[in-house]
Amino acid sequence: MELHTLRPAPGAKRTRKRVGRGPGSGTGKTCGRGHKGQKSRSGYSRRYGFEGGQMPLTRRIPKRGFTNIFRVEYQVVNLRDLEKTFSEGETVSQGELAKRGLIRAGKHLVKVLADGGLSKKLVVQAHRFSKTAQASIEAAGGRCEVMSP
Repeated sequence: MELHTLRPAPGAKRTRKRVGRGPGSGTGKTCGRGHKGQKSRSGYSRRYGFEGGQMPLTRRIPKRGFTNIFRVEYQVVNLRDLEKTFSEGETVSQGELAKRGLIRAGKHLVKVLADGGLSKKLVVQAHRFSKTAQASIEAAGGRCEVMSP
């Protein structure tokens, strides 16, 4: 292989379609745009969702409910997951949870719920704890540390 023999893969490059170059080219006269009408004119661009003046689908269908802009979403971790993943005496932090695949990495709030049981002594750091989860962690000899958001 030498530099002067390099070629793109077959079919990788196409020649540009040259329109308006006479009847022999196949795209002469109307240049593949058909006859008359808005779409045949230069400068035409259709607005997204435009249906030719008919009431658009997004406006025809009924709207219900609302989005609460103050909603706070938490990543949920259950005691069952902590029992399975961590060993006795470890500190459960947001970084550790993300590293072990229990939550998504990044700036997310974490809440510990009491699904399953916990028999290991763990120091758990999270933004929220359910009352039952906190009681279970402390009953196992562990500690709950509430992080600020």
